[in-house]
Amino acid sequence: MDAAAADPRTKPVSLDNLLKLAAADMAGVDGLIRDRMQSPVSVIPALAEHLIGGSAKRLRPLLTVAAARLAGSTEDHCRKLAAAVEFIHTATLLHDDVVDSSELRRGKVAAHLIWGAPSSVLVGDFLFARAFELMVETGSMSALEILARASRVIAEGEVLQLTRAHDLDLDEAVYLEIIKAKTAELFAAAAEAGGVCAGASPERAAALRRYGQELGLAFQLVDDALDYSGASDTLGKNPGDDFREGKATLPLILAIHRTGAQEREFWMRTVDARDQSEADFERARTLVHDSGALDVTLETAAGYAQSAKAALSVFPANDWRVAMEDLADFAVARRS
Repeated sequence: MDAAAADPRTKPVSLDNLLKLAAADMAGVDGLIRDRMQSPVSVIPALAEHLIGGSAKRLRPLLTVAAARLAGSTEDHCRKLAAAVEFIHTATLLHDDVVDSSELRRGKVAAHLIWGAPSSVLVGDFLFARAFELMVETGSMSALEILARASRVIAEGEVLQLTRAHDLDLDEAVYLEIIKAKTAELFAAAAEAGGVCAGASPERAAALRRYGQELGLAFQLVDDALDYSGASDTLGKNPGDDFREGKATLPLILAIHRTGAQEREFWMRTVDARDQSEADFERARTLVHDSGALDVTLETAAGYAQSAKAALSVFPANDWRVAMEDLADFAVARRS
């Protein structure tokens, strides 16, 4: 087989199959989300709708539904877990945008710039509470434990990232530890909870967790790369936001190591001290590209996507498995 044809980044990849299979479930999940984000305190549904409504792909709840169906569920209670997953994800986004002083989220002005940081943080707390109410309603202590643990691990990952912000000496291993916690953990928990909700065996539940974790790592690494190669309509945020915030993502970490002493002063000024001019991002983008850091990041992401697909081998081949394999390919096919 031609190498290019085997690379999901070079072939057309679509989520249409998965979205079609999950259409009824996701309509139910959307209904739950909109119902449970309501409150007599008007700012809560307004702010939540600003972030939750619109063009969000809802990949994490989609993953919960798909995992439950792949594991053989014919019931609808996985939808409550899927809605809970979306609320956890949205809550973390609201908190992250305040911490990072982000200007855009999902192509819109960040909520904290409209309603203020205190309201954004507190609505995030409200959504966390709603998530746990939904989990309790499913009656699955195992699923509750999985998603509660994920919430704790995500918070640990965020704090770890904060403590290593602007760190020019951050290495690849520590960075992967950070994104495994703050991003991949919710993917892993979403898939595992879906399987547990469906009564999957321990072996199959563990396989779904591995799939979700590897998928989440692939997604995050591609997002890291797109910050240096994408456009606003691809990212839902401004290209270069990670650089401007001084975030040491994998493309930047690799570029810093590969450019060495020659560019050390530039990286210290722009990343460590965050003393940046308008032209600095273009220079950083060029260094990331010319050093090969972008290609290595995408190759690493593709490796995780392949590992995610391999984890599904414990399941029989069927439409759901094929669709979830397509999702792994989609993770690394997103380009500017």
